[in-house]
Parts: sequence; structure tokens; C-alpha cells
Amino acid sequence: MYIQSGELVIISRAKRQFKFRENIFRNMRVRFILFMMLAGLLPCLTALFGIVKFYESRAVELRTAEIQNQCTILGNQLNNYGYLTDTSSEVINANLTQLTNIYNGRVMIIDNELKVIKDTYGLDEGKTDVSENVVRCMKGETASDYDRKNHYIEVTSPIMDTGGDKVVGVMLISVSTDNIEATRQVLYTHGGVAVGIVMILLAVFSVFLADRMVRPIHKITGAIENVTEGYSDDVLHVDTFTETRQLSEAFNKMLGRLRLLDESREEFVSNVSHELKTPMTSMKVLADSLLEQENVPAEMYQEFMEDIAKEIDRENQIITDLLSLVKMDRTGQNINIQSVNINELLEKILRLLKPIAEKKKVEIIMESFRPVTAEVDETKLTLAISNLVENAVKYNHENGWVHVSLNADHKYFYIKVEDSGIGIPEEDQAHIFERFYRVDKSHSREMGGTGLGLAIARSAVIVHRGSIRVYSNEGEGTTFTVRIPLNYVAA
Repeated sequence: MYIQSGELVIISRAKRQFKFRENIFRNMRVRFILFMMLAGLLPCLTALFGIVKFYESRAVELRTAEIQNQCTILGNQLNNYGYLTDTSSEVINANLTQLTNIYNGRVMIIDNELKVIKDTYGLDEGKTDVSENVVRCMKGETASDYDRKNHYIEVTSPIMDTGGDKVVGVMLISVSTDNIEATRQVLYTHGGVAVGIVMILLAVFSVFLADRMVRPIHKITGAIENVTEGYSDDVLHVDTFTETRQLSEAFNKMLGRLRLLDESREEFVSNVSHELKTPMTSMKVLADSLLEQENVPAEMYQEFMEDIAKEIDRENQIITDLLSLVKMDRTGQNINIQSVNINELLEKILRLLKPIAEKKKVEIIMESFRPVTAEVDETKLTLAISNLVENAVKYNHENGWVHVSLNADHKYFYIKVEDSGIGIPEEDQAHIFERFYRVDKSHSREMGGTGLGLAIARSAVIVHRGSIRVYSNEGEGTTFTVRIPLNYVAA
């Protein structure tokens, strides 16, 4: 199927839109990979730091508990050997030295006068220790501090008298946490390697997944490239993701719309050619008849010229209606919206059509339920209502009637055009708004119709963001209902 310029414009726009979407998806692929990497990195680092933190706190807690147990045992021994008054006990000194060596720390024994009577480092013996923890411990409180920066744990434990009622001294122990720090560094090193491996695997997986996400877009773009060469009968099915399914469905709708537009264009061109050619053919036949005859009687000449004038009027009417449709269909059409009294407008339209109705012996009745003022294009709305009422008169029976009513609510106004005419067969009602469509072509031409009146009326109503519907039974008349917003809202 050949694509005309109008469809090419639509295709090119769609192509640009899909190209734009493809570029978006390409950027999304990069962003998706970065997002996946970041999404994987954060949990891994959180887990790593959480594990190290948990290990550190647990190790410090266990080490502190061990030291406090040792303090309790040593405190009982100090009382038993009277070490606070005599520090010469080899057993106690050996235990203190052993404790220092095991935990790579320092032990200080402080009496109730805050004097250091024993220091396994031999640095502060004989000095007074008035640190906060020591003072608090003299009141019976056990305290412990962890200094991460200097890698040690300090524990203060009270030394009770034999009855366990009075604090007679304080045991201050500081132990190194170098082994805990070393283990932390090992965990960070091994954990960092594990995180690196996870990130590499995640990067590979992200690239694969991102490529799988973008691949359907390439397929859709390729289909659009093919459309620029001509329509394809193949329906696009890309159901990989919800988004790509929606894109393929939109593409198929666009393609179907383009096919319909092309078919409508061909049918429209054919109809226009036929409608314009028919009056020309009639005029040609009449003119040739006059030229071929000599001494044509004046009466015959007058009759032929009247027929030619009628065909010219008919041709002019077709062209006028076509121009009206073109103006309606133009994308950037000018619409002159103003506040109009719809009651007065209808009275004016019916007054102009009254001579046609009287000639047909059709009675026109207008019924208005309330005053209505709306924002409309008076020219376009007049064209629509005139076509509806004129059709109701033309396709009516002699001594028939046409009833035009006006009503409104808070949002819309409603115009109803009813007639007692010949009616419209049910199978034709879905097509009556198509251009050049006639229910009875021969009868329509006798009535002077062009087949464009209802198409013009529908376009005029749609311009106002309204709707038009038809209800009819063959031989029982027809009713057209028009609904238009009171306040015009631009698209």
C-alpha cells in the first residue's frame, strides 16, 4: 500500500517519538546498570560493616567478661593473703604477672587511700590515682571502658573485705585489644574481596539484563523503519515487558489508523472526483446538445441554460461544502469563541430555513425549556444546526413536521432535531456521518444533497468538544441529539 505525504508526516512523528523513547531506554540501560551496581554495593557494604561491628562488640564484651571474672578471683585471693597491707606475697605476684602476660596488659592494685600499691609495669607504684573510674569503684561500682583508638580495654573492680560489706581497694586492669583489631582488619580485607567479586558478578548480570530490556525497543524501532518504506501486514508483538507490550500495542494502533486513513483518503478522493465530475458531465452533455443543433428554439435554449445553471450551483455547493470540511479538519484552524444566546441563534436559523420548509409544506416547531448562553463559534454551530434542520426538511413527507428543542443543565446544552420523515435504515446509521455517504443516492441528488452535510455538522460539533448521535427507524422519522459544553475548553 502506497503511503501519501500526510501519512508520512504521521509516521515521521511516530518515528521521532519512538527514536526518542529508544534513546531514553538506552540512557535507562546505563542508569539501570549503575542503579543495580549501587543497589548491590550498599547492602554488601552494610553487611560487611555490620558483621565487623558485631564481631568487635562481641569480642570486646567477651574479653571484658573474662577480665571481670579474673578480677573477682584475684580480689578474693588478695583478701586471703592480706596483699593490701603486704605486697610481698609471691603467689599473688605470680598470678598478677601471669594475668599480665596472658592478656598482654597491665594490673594495678590501689588501696582505700587511692594509693597505687602494686603496678605490674612498675611505673606508678606509690602514686595516687584519682581517676573517675577508680573513685566510682571505691563506691562499689564496677566499670569498663573500651578505647578503640588506642586498642585497649580498661576494667575497674572493687576489692571487698572478708565480709563483703566494705570496699577496701580497687583493682585496675588494662588489656590490649591488638588481636581484636587484627581480626577486624582481616575481616575488612576478606570482606572487601568478597564485595568486589559480588560487584563484578552483579555488573555482568546487570549488563545482560539491561541488554534484554533494550532489545525489544530495537525491534519496535526496526518495525517503524520498515513502515517508512511501506505498510507491513505483520502485527508487532513484543510482550517481553509491560512497557514494551504497551509500545507494541500503540504501534499496532498507529499502523491500523494509518491504514484506515489511507483507505479513507482513497475513498474520499474517489468520491470527490465522482461528485465533481457528475455536474461537469451533465453540463457537457447539455452544452454539446445546444452546439450540435442549428436554429435551437428559444424555449429549449432557455431550458438547457437553466439546467446548466442548476448544475453549476450544484458544483458550487459541493466545492463550498468541501472547503467547509477542510476548514473544520485543519489542525491549526481558527475558532472564534464568544458568548452566544443559543435561543436567539436557533430562532435565527429556523427563520432562514422557513421558506424551504413552507415550499415542502413542512411545519417547523421550536421548543425552548430555558434561556441558554454558551461559549461557541457562532458560524460553525450555525452551519451544523442548519444542516441538521435542512436535512430534516428535505427528507420529510409532505405536510410533515420538524421539532427543534433546546435544553441545558449545569454543564452542557442540548439541541434535539426530530422529524416525521422517511427515517434511516439501521444498517446505514453507523455511516451517515461519513463524507459523501448517502442512504439513497438517487433520491439525495434529487433533493440537492452533496453527502457532506452531516459530516460538516459532526465536525462542527466535535470542534466544540461536543457529541452528536442519531436515533431513527425507517419510515418513522429521525432524531439527532447534539450535546455541547456551555464553557469552551481548548484542547
